[in-house]
Amino acid sequence: MAKVIVGLSGGVDSAVAALLLKRAGHDVTGVMLRTWDAGEEGGESRCCEMDDARQIARKIGIPFHTVNCVRDFTGQVVDPFIRCYARGKTPNPCVICNRAVKWERLIRFARETGADCVATGHYAHVIRLPDGRFTVQTAAHAEKDQTYMLYRLSQEQLAMTLMPLGDLSKDEVRRIAGEAGLSVADKPDSQEICFVADGHYTDFLEKHAPFPLPGKGRFVDETGKVLGEHSGITHYTVGQRKGLGIALGQPAYVKEIRPETDEVVLAPESALFCPALLCGDVNWMKISGLGDGETLSCRVKIRYHHRAVPARLENAGGDLVKVVFEEPVKAPSPGQSAVFYDGEDRVVGGGLIEKALY
Repeated sequence: MAKVIVGLSGGVDSAVAALLLKRAGHDVTGVMLRTWDAGEEGGESRCCEMDDARQIARKIGIPFHTVNCVRDFTGQVVDPFIRCYARGKTPNPCVICNRAVKWERLIRFARETGADCVATGHYAHVIRLPDGRFTVQTAAHAEKDQTYMLYRLSQEQLAMTLMPLGDLSKDEVRRIAGEAGLSVADKPDSQEICFVADGHYTDFLEKHAPFPLPGKGRFVDETGKVLGEHSGITHYTVGQRKGLGIALGQPAYVKEIRPETDEVVLAPESALFCPALLCGDVNWMKISGLGDGETLSCRVKIRYHHRAVPARLENAGGDLVKVVFEEPVKAPSPGQSAVFYDGEDRVVGGGLIEKALY
C-alpha cells in the first residue's frame, strides 16, 4: 500500500477521496493548501475552509497539515488573472492553479515527507498509455467530468497522481460521505472563483489591481461605427449579452474586445459563430506534440460546459496550434482554454485561446 498525500479542500469530494484511499489500506495524510488570505473580505476563501478540512481528517482518522501557498497563488494565479482581464481576455484561473500551485505544492510536500503519490477529489481517471505517457480520461459520469480543468498537468505530475472518484457519481459520493458520518456530505458545491468570494470579479479587479485598469471606451459594430460608450473592457467578455448597458433595439452580443483601442465590438448572435481559432501555451498529454505540417483529427471543448465537437489540429509554428472546426463554434473567448480529446475520451492536450479566426 502507498503513502498518499490527499489535497483536502473542505468539500465532500476530497473528503471521500481520502476516505476511500484510507479504506483501501493506504497510509493517508490530508493536506490543506491555504491559497488566499481574504482579509477584510470575509475570512478564508471558499476553497480554503480550514475547519471543515480539519474535521474531515479527524473523522477519517488521518494526520492533517496545512501549507501556506498565498505567495505562490498570488504570483501564479491572481496577478495573471488581473493582467488577463486588463488585456481584454477572460481568464480561467482554476486551470492555471492546478498545475502551478495545487499539484506543485502537494507533490513538494509528498517528496519532503517521503510519500509515494498525491490524490485529489477530481472526477477523472489518470491513464498510463502503452508508450509510457500519461493522460487523463473523462469520468464515468459526464455531468461531473473535470478533465477540462486538468489538461495542463505535466507528465511528472500525472505519474504521481491518484483520482479515486473517476467512476463515481456525485450522488454516490454524497451517499458514501453520509454513511461515514462526514459533516460535509450535503455541503453545496462552490460555484465561484475561490478568491472572488462574492462572485463579483469586477469589484475584485478594482480593489486588487496593482495598476490603473482600462477606463471607459467605445462600443462599435463590426464596421467600426460607434454605438455608444462602455464602462471599461474589464466589464465584458466575448459572448456576453446581458449587462451591456446599451439599448440598440435588437439583441447584441460582445464579439471582440480590442484593448489597444479600448473598443468593444457588438454584433448579432449570428456573427459569433467561428470556424477556427489559434491556441498558444499548449500542453500535450497523450502525445508529445505535432510535427511541422502535421495535422490531427480530434474533438475540442472551448469551455468547461461546452460539448466536445469534431475539429482538426494544425501545427501553426512555435507553441501555436490552429484548431479548425467541422462546424463553427459559438463565441470562443481569448484567455479561455481549448482542450483536445481523442475518440476514447482521453485528453490529447490543450492550450489557451489566443485569437478567434472569423
